[in-house]
Amino acid sequence: MKYYSLNNPNLKVSFKEAAITGIAPDKGLYFPESLPQLNRSFFENIEKYTKEEIAYQAIHPFIGDEIPESVLRNIISETLNFDFPIVEVQESIFALELYHGPTMAFKDVGARFMSRCLRYFTQGRKDKITILVATSGDTGGAVANGFYGVEGVEVVILYPSGKVSTIQEKQLTTLGKNISAIEVKGTFDDCQDMVKRAFLDPELQTKNLTSANSINIARWLPQMFYYFLIYQKLKSKNKPILVSVPSGNFGNICAGMLAMQMGLPINHFIASTNVNDTIPRFMSTQKYEPHPTIETISNAMDVSNPSNFIRILELFQQKTNLLEEKLSSYSFSDEETVQLIQKLYAETQYLADPHGAVGYLGLAAYREQYPDTLGVFLETAHPVKFPESIEKYLGIHIPIPQSLQPILDKPKHSYEIESYKNLKDFLLYK
Repeated sequence: MKYYSLNNPNLKVSFKEAAITGIAPDKGLYFPESLPQLNRSFFENIEKYTKEEIAYQAIHPFIGDEIPESVLRNIISETLNFDFPIVEVQESIFALELYHGPTMAFKDVGARFMSRCLRYFTQGRKDKITILVATSGDTGGAVANGFYGVEGVEVVILYPSGKVSTIQEKQLTTLGKNISAIEVKGTFDDCQDMVKRAFLDPELQTKNLTSANSINIARWLPQMFYYFLIYQKLKSKNKPILVSVPSGNFGNICAGMLAMQMGLPINHFIASTNVNDTIPRFMSTQKYEPHPTIETISNAMDVSNPSNFIRILELFQQKTNLLEEKLSSYSFSDEETVQLIQKLYAETQYLADPHGAVGYLGLAAYREQYPDTLGVFLETAHPVKFPESIEKYLGIHIPIPQSLQPILDKPKHSYEIESYKNLKDFLLYK
């Protein structure tokens, strides 16, 4: 499988090169040159397979022989060594809980898969790779955990000062070793713009920069595993399946829609956003007009210029009429989010985090027209990561899971910057 730049289809590279470099030299995101089609028999018998086998069948066509089968199967086994429960919250409405990994966020899967791919690709290299990543919340912790101690890899994480939760900040600022945290005075979009600018800076080429954001195919592609697992668990109910994804940078939902284009029988996707509503507005007007980013309680979705939406458009040949058949998008305010968290907890005792709550709201909005369906919303992070908002509005205490206890008393170590020049200087002289 080759990958081409979305800015220049003639610029093609291997999976290995795309994973190591992260972004094309012309600043384009990489995209697979073909979309593999899985056999109908695979879906007909999917309930007979382990989650590891399902993941292997899904990802192998994108990697081919660049990673030996035994190595790839081991990478998948290490990536998926925790549970992915699907909980029926209300009749025909399910939550896919993606927070049972080491950092309690859905991004554990992509970060673990990518780190192990790069570990394989870089073995024996004398020069180090520097992973430069922007985070609006959970990416940083997942990447830090996934790459911690990986030989030959330095990780530099940019995050917006004061705009991530206390636990999220602890997860990316307390590890040390090969992990550096950069605290940016600005928004996530500012962080992401700095990362993209660094990739194109000729003076930084010797630093072998790559990204662990979902712009990197090795981070993006494995997120499709979730959607195969949804179908495996709900197939026997014989109803159309809808999936609502709380969306920030749109990598997660893009991976799901890629799986759908490979033959996965998901009927419709809902991109649920907070008030950073660039995509809901685009779906209504066909005009892509990012506004200044607004800070919300669902902070991981505080993204006004989502990088991966261009990949979704490519999946549908840039034809919005085709896209509209498979994707709907809604935005919701903090007030609506809080009201839903309160209502869901009062009626079902199910505690949703702010991102999952936005996902539920989008699902509910779409199901008003299509009630005879099965709806799944993604719970992308453990509620404990957002105590400032949840405990305030529900008046309950969320116990800190034992796995998070060790980081709480560790001191924070971060570098504060205000401009791209500050970042460049840090990278040059680190």
